[in-house]
Amino acid sequence: MAEKTKLLFTISNFNTAGSGKVVYDLVNGLDKTKFDIEIACGSNEGSFFAVVESLNIPIHIFETKATYRPYHNLLFRVWKISKFYKKHQYDIVHSWQWSSDWTEALAARLVGVKWMYTKKAMGFDTKHWHIKSYLANFIVTINDEMRNYFPKKKAQALIPLGIDTEYYNSDKVQKIALGDPSKFHIITVANLVPVKGIEVLIKAVDKLNDKTIELTILGDCDNEYGEKMKELTRSLGLQKQIHFLGKQLDVRPYFKSADLYIIPTLNEGRKEGMPMALVEAMSMGVPVLGSNITGINYVLKDFKNLLFKPGDAEDLALKINQFNSMDKKRRIELGQDLRKYCETYFTMDSFIAAHEKLYKRIASGR
Repeated sequence: MAEKTKLLFTISNFNTAGSGKVVYDLVNGLDKTKFDIEIACGSNEGSFFAVVESLNIPIHIFETKATYRPYHNLLFRVWKISKFYKKHQYDIVHSWQWSSDWTEALAARLVGVKWMYTKKAMGFDTKHWHIKSYLANFIVTINDEMRNYFPKKKAQALIPLGIDTEYYNSDKVQKIALGDPSKFHIITVANLVPVKGIEVLIKAVDKLNDKTIELTILGDCDNEYGEKMKELTRSLGLQKQIHFLGKQLDVRPYFKSADLYIIPTLNEGRKEGMPMALVEAMSMGVPVLGSNITGINYVLKDFKNLLFKPGDAEDLALKINQFNSMDKKRRIELGQDLRKYCETYFTMDSFIAAHEKLYKRIASGR
C-alpha cells in the first residue's frame, strides 16, 4: 500500500471568513486512505469551530505566523514554527491564511517541508506578497485574474472554490420567516466591513421608495461599520424595511426565503477572490445580483446581465426594480439555471479531485 501524504492546513480561525467552510469541506472530502490530515489555527473561537472538531482529526491551536519585528530575533521566532512542522513530519503545509505573511513559508523552507497557499482575495501591492509568493512551492488561485500577479511563477494552478451542492439545496431545508411573506425579500450575507459596500444596497432600497421591499442583512454587525449602517438605516427611515440579524451559523433557510440575493462589494481594498456566499445563494436556486468587480464577475461570467456598476446605488436600484417586476415563474427559472451552473462548474467533487491530484504531484516533487 502506498504511503500516505501528510497534510497540514493552516488558517487564522473558523470564526470570521467563508473560507473556513471551504477548508472544512475539503478536509472532509479528501480520501483518508491517501492522506493524513491535520489543522493548525490561531484560536478555537467561533461556533463553527465545534463543527470542524466533529471531523475527528487533530486540530492544533498553534500560531503558524510570526510577527516581523524586531527583525534581530525573527529567525528565532520562525524556528519555533519550523520545529512544529518538523516534529509532526508534514509533507505539505497548505496555508489558507488571508494575509501577506511569509513567515509560515520561511519556516517550512528551513526544514524542507513543501509549502503552498491559496490566494483568497485580490490585492498584491506589497513587498510581503512578493516574498510570500517567491517562497511558496505552489500557489492556487481561485479566479482567472489572479494569475496575473505571478507572471513568472510556473508552479500555480487555477482551482475555483467548490461547494457542496447537496448541502446548499433548497429541497433540504425549511423556509424561515423574513417578515411579511407577501413582500419582496432581498438578502445579503457578509461580515460588515467597509469594502462590502452595504451602504450602496441600503441607499438603493431608499431610492426605490417601495414599502413592499424588505432587506435582510446577515453577518457580524457589532463593529463601527455595522453601527454606521444601522444609523444610515435609521436616518433614512428604513427601520421597518431593513433588518440586521447578525451572524447565523446556517444561512440556508434565509436563502430559501429570499426572492433575491445581492453582493454589493466595492471596487477597492481586498475586494473579492471568489465570494462563497454568492455561490451558496446560486446553489440554493436564488436569483442574484453582484457588483461588477473581480471575483464576482468571475462567478457570474456567463450571467453578465446580473452585474451592476460597483458603488452605484442608482444602477443597483434599477436592477432590483427589474427583478421585483419580473414574473415569479421567470425568477424561479433563473434560480434553477444558476443552480445548474454551480453543479457544472463549482462542485465540491471537482474541487477535491483537483486538490488530491495536486497534493500527490507536489509530494512527489513533479
